[in-house]
Amino acid sequence: MSKAPVFNILAVVQSGRLQYEALLLAASLRASNPDFQGKLYLAEPQQGGKWKRNPAVSNPEIRAALRDLGAEFLPFEAQVFGQDYPHGNKIEAVALLPEAPFLFLDTDTLLLGDLGSLGFDFNRPSASMRREGTWPIPSLYGPDIGEIWQELYNHFDLDFAASLDLSQPEGYWQRYLYFNAGWFFHASPRVFAKRFLTYAIALRDAPPPAMIGQELYPWLDQIALPLVISSLGGGRPGPELAGLDSDVTCHYRSLPLLYARESDSAVAMLEQICAPKEMRKLLREHEQVKLMVYQNRGKKVRALFDQADLPKRERAIRFVLKREGYWLR
Repeated sequence: MSKAPVFNILAVVQSGRLQYEALLLAASLRASNPDFQGKLYLAEPQQGGKWKRNPAVSNPEIRAALRDLGAEFLPFEAQVFGQDYPHGNKIEAVALLPEAPFLFLDTDTLLLGDLGSLGFDFNRPSASMRREGTWPIPSLYGPDIGEIWQELYNHFDLDFAASLDLSQPEGYWQRYLYFNAGWFFHASPRVFAKRFLTYAIALRDAPPPAMIGQELYPWLDQIALPLVISSLGGGRPGPELAGLDSDVTCHYRSLPLLYARESDSAVAMLEQICAPKEMRKLLREHEQVKLMVYQNRGKKVRALFDQADLPKRERAIRFVLKREGYWLR
């Protein structure tokens, strides 16, 4: 029996790459957690509102396969972000969930291990620490990174000091609360969604002076996320959640990156769920799976890197993949 409270999983699905990633996500959930007590929900933006073209899943066979794997579609019309900022789908989608604890996952995630082994406290939200210092980028004449974050916390009347990691030096980006939005969780989708949307709109439409000159896109969700989590009494994930971005979940971003840097168990899960005949029929249309898995280029990618001594920055891994002709996104 699962040790964790019952919760739902949310991901956003669209046509193109995301529909294939959602299929891998759902299949890996079924393989690794066959007794999962919650529900996998797939929020699906529709044509209309802020989407002029139709972003919905275009392959009816994939739609049927996702339903067979237990996924439930949640169609919605984006009213705030849409095609101008597709990352904003996740900000609007949380509100679609039934009122119960939830875990949001990007579609480019594989489930590898028992979700019941994680020590979720859904009343203390958190998010992924698998990130790099992508925002903000201080200008030569200021404000510096600490001043930017402090102004954002002050803007929303939040406790800036409580968000700091005092083990990190002042001015270093890891001192300040910054997440990857590849996963996050909370007890109430209704509360979380309202706060996330309110903060994101405020930052977009009326940013405080310290944000002048800073790139807003594609980082808006990751700028708002630590503010939302701080406002709801959350913070950095503790050791009880170490399995996220490790042996329970894998946010791989692209299959060349998965083969380059992820664990043997992630590679094994990917190849296991891609093997059945009915999956091959659907996934062979996805270039990343076709080349990396079915044409065995993933093994060549893996041979390029020492997984025990990887470059510290993802950019260096991508450089090698591009140089060798293996980069796909």
